[in-house]
Amino acid sequence: MFRGVAQLNLDSKGRLAVPARYRDSLLARCSGHLVITADSDRCLLIYPLPDWEPIEQKLMQLSSFNAQIRELQRRIVGYAEDAQLDATGRILISSALRDYAQLGKNVVLVGQGAKFELWNQEQWEQLMDKTGGFGSGGLPPELEGFSL
Repeated sequence: MFRGVAQLNLDSKGRLAVPARYRDSLLARCSGHLVITADSDRCLLIYPLPDWEPIEQKLMQLSSFNAQIRELQRRIVGYAEDAQLDATGRILISSALRDYAQLGKNVVLVGQGAKFELWNQEQWEQLMDKTGGFGSGGLPPELEGFSL
């Protein structure tokens, strides 16, 4: 279970040092084998390989005759790249993925349960300032009665 927000830096080669608090669970869960892909919000999604594989299978079983499904398959599976934690706990983010998410040196890694989101720090801060976490429509009906 990945949770929390970490402000990090990409090095000049596009490598990201995964915070130490996640490394042991990534090594135990997937031996450090990850999949990085594009999200429609212009961030990247980072999955442990065992959590990614059923998502990819379900997505590719959908009919590509539907233009929306085909676009989603192109984005999610088309951008998907394998990554491996190196000996120092870093992963390489390819230039294509860095360009897609407009990642510079300053990034934010956001734990989202079974996956991470990787954001350009400025875009992340703007999103949090703008939406307050609930978007323009307020609370969705699914959260009616939900309490923290």
